[in-house]
Amino acid sequence: MKLLIVDDEELTREGLIASLDWESLGVAQILQADDGIHALNIAHLQKPDIILCDVRMPRMDGIQLVERLEEFLPDTSVIFMSGYSDKEYLKAAIKLKAINYVEKPLDPLEIKEAVLEAKERRQQKRRTRLNENLYSMETTSHLALLFTKPFKENVEKISQLTDELSLRLKPGSSFTTYIIKLKTNEPDSSLLSNIRNDFSDFLAHYHLQALYIQLHAIYHVFHIIGNYEPSSTAFNAIEQYLKEQFYTFGDAFIGRGETVAGVGKVYHSYTTAVVALQSSFFFEPGTILSVSDMRTSPATHGAGDYMEDITLHFAEALLTGDRGSCESLLKDLYSNYFQNCTLFPNQVKDLYYKLFMSINDSRVKLKLNWESGEDSTQECIIEHLENCFTYQELHQMLVSKTEHFFQSIDSYVPEDSTIFLIKDYISKNYTKDTLSIKEISDHVFLSASYMCTYFKNQTGSTLNQYLTEYRMEKAMQLLADVRFQIADISSKVGYSNGNYFSKSFKKFTGLSPSKYREKILK
Repeated sequence: MKLLIVDDEELTREGLIASLDWESLGVAQILQADDGIHALNIAHLQKPDIILCDVRMPRMDGIQLVERLEEFLPDTSVIFMSGYSDKEYLKAAIKLKAINYVEKPLDPLEIKEAVLEAKERRQQKRRTRLNENLYSMETTSHLALLFTKPFKENVEKISQLTDELSLRLKPGSSFTTYIIKLKTNEPDSSLLSNIRNDFSDFLAHYHLQALYIQLHAIYHVFHIIGNYEPSSTAFNAIEQYLKEQFYTFGDAFIGRGETVAGVGKVYHSYTTAVVALQSSFFFEPGTILSVSDMRTSPATHGAGDYMEDITLHFAEALLTGDRGSCESLLKDLYSNYFQNCTLFPNQVKDLYYKLFMSINDSRVKLKLNWESGEDSTQECIIEHLENCFTYQELHQMLVSKTEHFFQSIDSYVPEDSTIFLIKDYISKNYTKDTLSIKEISDHVFLSASYMCTYFKNQTGSTLNQYLTEYRMEKAMQLLADVRFQIADISSKVGYSNGNYFSKSFKKFTGLSPSKYREKILK
């Protein structure tokens, strides 16, 4: 705790410092000033917790000093000192909520009691202010949330909250909603809080303020409020600021709603920001999108015949080994959908799901071996589609999978058809904890004993060994992704018993699942 002693007499200051065991009172640092002007400068720099201040001083007296301190150090506690029994000064001190008033000559015991009281009062002030700030933040967030809903349904509540927050909204007050969409749903809360506070200070330069609410973990909504519509310079500065600050959390998009006049139209600004963000999937991270941009975007082939033709031609090119046609189709696909503003992401993801499945089906028809660690199940493909944050990411996955397909053709070594069918069945059913030798043998129309002997003779490995190795390799891939908990991973690779999975994994890798994850994520 810091204590500032303000007195124009050096002997008084030095005597005070020497008369008490300040450390026992919790005072770690003592600062000195010989008048109000110097004290004000020191207070700006050092932010003392308690000020022991003479009332009468040259240039700026104690009363004037405390009036100025209230502007930027409202929680600092003040103790006045004076040798004058001046009732007017006493009244001023009480009005300014000074903790105490001690007379000169100073009594060390009285000073000690005053300092302890000041310390307690300051803590009480901070607790009160913290509670007020928390209440204000909750009220602000509630109002921001109501602005994301139709105005007519919430008129009374919005009016009540604006009164509580003392928001002086004029009929022509300007509102512009920004929505930041993050890839991560777990941003650092303290960093996020700092961004919000700094953003408020930033907006004050443009005579603006903001109401904030976080929605569905990844969406951060700011309603920007001003007495008049901000200039283009202000909007550019706001957007650059948001982009720089939120990009510290990773990939992000920003949707800007239309600027509206009047509190009754904030919902319109919000909905236009939502509409703009619907197309964010098809743009590069960091792009700022608005409805006006959507209206001027280039035309895109629709969903119907174009998608059917692409799917058919892609499947034909795969089966005929026509690498050039596949590459040409993928380029045409990308140029058609990149920065598309007419289709929804799920429509395009549905097309890409069919293209991924075409590659899988072609592998089976051509009896190509699966790539080591390649996810071939429908569930894995759907999961990858859902996790793609951008169209670029999705398209690159398809390009990579297509390249691997043709690499498999180039390095193709004919495999026994029965062995291929067994491995293919395992690749599609390894997640089932009930998968059995009997089930696999029924699939290939062989007895269980003959199939096991045949598999061992052809591959040099038992069927159980192959299945275990396949599952362990899948588990190793999943452990590299921190989104998956170890308990969930065991069930994803066909183990209903987590302890048995851990023992099997350690036997296979030499490390427990947790140790393996710790090692690869260093």
